[in-house]
Amino acid sequence: MTEAMEAEFGTVAEWTAQVAVELGPEYAVPAGCRGSGSPPALDWLIEQMKLKPGSRLLDCGAGVGGSAAYAASSRSVLPVLVEPEIGACRAATTLFDYPVVCASGSALPMPDASFDAAWSLGVLCTTPDQLALLDELRRIVRPGGPIGLLVFIAHGDIPGNQLEGNHFPTDSALLDLLETSSLHVEQRRTTADLPAIPDTWNERADTVTRALSEQYGHTQAWRLAERQSSRIGRLLDDGTLTGELLVLRHA
Repeated sequence: MTEAMEAEFGTVAEWTAQVAVELGPEYAVPAGCRGSGSPPALDWLIEQMKLKPGSRLLDCGAGVGGSAAYAASSRSVLPVLVEPEIGACRAATTLFDYPVVCASGSALPMPDASFDAAWSLGVLCTTPDQLALLDELRRIVRPGGPIGLLVFIAHGDIPGNQLEGNHFPTDSALLDLLETSSLHVEQRRTTADLPAIPDTWNERADTVTRALSEQYGHTQAWRLAERQSSRIGRLLDDGTLTGELLVLRHA
């Protein structure tokens, strides 16, 4: 990981959990979803993946765990979180009562076909060995089970020094990866076409961000993480990147 990514997924992740605890339980899920999920995107995935109560869901690259907690609240799934950054693992344990495993998505320490479903949100773009990640997701999901992805697709050149540590695929490169992994696209939707995020969610997420900025805005870790996030935001705004939601199944 680059220094900026280590700051975002390590140090800032732990600060985020601390701030959410201070603000109150209603802030935990919005705080845990910063940069990785929103109600419209998660609702679409939950519906299109046909997640059912009691289903075992692997959240690969779970970060602070907000997306898994949202799914558990919405559909009573049983999430297991996998996250390679120890700071994010500690943050997820602080905020949510789900199993957390510190491991890489490209080498999952789980048996074959041990989950009913899996998702990986905003992770493929940060992974150099993208084929290994997809192969691992296919391996640990039972035959016929769904795999959800949030992927940021590149529609133009992005200088390598602008977002170090990111590996944004083009649309054609992503489809080639999926074909090689024997995964077919069952459903797909661009995040820009989703309904608006509820005001209450935005207000809580903004409150968390303000508290983080007030407490840690003077630190190098916060500045690095925010610079990374801002750059991605600008690329999404000008169309250089698009967020794509996909539901996949084993071909």
